[in-house]
Amino acid sequence: MGNRLRVQDYYDWNLPTVVMSEVAKKWYVVRTAGGKEKKAKEYIEKEIENNGLQDRVSQVLIPTEKYYQIKNGKRVSAERVLFPGYIYLEADLTGEIEHIIKNITFVAGFLSENTETVEERRVENGKVKMVKTVKKVPVPLRPAEIARILGALDTLADQEEETVTPFTVGEPIKITDGPFNGFEGTVEKIMDDKRKLAVTVKIFGRKTLVELNFAQVTKV
Repeated sequence: MGNRLRVQDYYDWNLPTVVMSEVAKKWYVVRTAGGKEKKAKEYIEKEIENNGLQDRVSQVLIPTEKYYQIKNGKRVSAERVLFPGYIYLEADLTGEIEHIIKNITFVAGFLSENTETVEERRVENGKVKMVKTVKKVPVPLRPAEIARILGALDTLADQEEETVTPFTVGEPIKITDGPFNGFEGTVEKIMDDKRKLAVTVKIFGRKTLVELNFAQVTKV
């Protein structure tokens, strides 16, 4: 074999030196296809598991908040993404992790990247050469930035869920509960703080203003 380099030697020399030591992970913002945040998160977690890289990726986070909406006269809890098109990744991106993440379905890359010139070992004709290449390197979030995001999520978790008002002034509605069940009317005023509506209803041919809960009416 002489001085010819074995392929295994090349890979041994290029493996990141993280064995038996805890790698400091950082938070990164990953761009995703619109509306595909949950799918991208699912694929990232599956790819990490399949490659046995759980020690290199600690968390894949989609910041969300809960809210209430009225459907068919009922108050229903739902969830929405706080930052559409982005997910947050706590990871050590040395080695192959960055390449794996970028090539996952619905992932469009990292939000912030710097251009750097790096030296890489390459094997040509059995010899090792140091070659300079230009590549984009993901930039991690600053500790203060991720602390602010995680702190906001904790605050949202402690707050009462927001109610989204599905009605507008002047909109026709139908009453589904109470003494005026079956009557139709028009929304005159919305009281978000009380989750109530002031509705004009025709009773015995005369317009009468009644106050109803969101849950007592439905859209016509």
